[in-house]
Amino acid sequence: MINVRSSVRMRSKEVGINMSPLIDLVFLLLIFFMVTTSFVRETGIDVQRPSASSAALTENGNILVAVSNEGTIHFDGKKIDIRSLRSHITRAISENPEGSVVIVADKISYTGIVIRVMDQCRLAGARRVSIAASKKSGENR
Repeated sequence: MINVRSSVRMRSKEVGINMSPLIDLVFLLLIFFMVTTSFVRETGIDVQRPSASSAALTENGNILVAVSNEGTIHFDGKKIDIRSLRSHITRAISENPEGSVVIVADKISYTGIVIRVMDQCRLAGARRVSIAASKKSGENR
């Protein structure tokens, strides 16, 4: 038979929640989102891109080089000299052989500097070198 008095006494104990499975689940979710998140690499400066009607979206895996309106060159968030650009691009291409080089030049930057940057990228072994532009607003695709 069931003893009613002992069952009432057993229910009076405090009920605790085991936090270990919850903490494990939170860490697993954190690891999952860290692994699946793709990180966007920026050039390190704010650039006003020129607009073009024929601008097309390219795939990820690009190597970004920025040219500011003052003519300074930025790679991987750091200001670099044009003479060291070739070694930086060579190293980036060795890490990502399928990546293309995208030059993000300000719309009022000097064309001569942009051409020198393109030349250094090609001498470093980049097969695909392009210039970033934004799509003109109001254009239909």
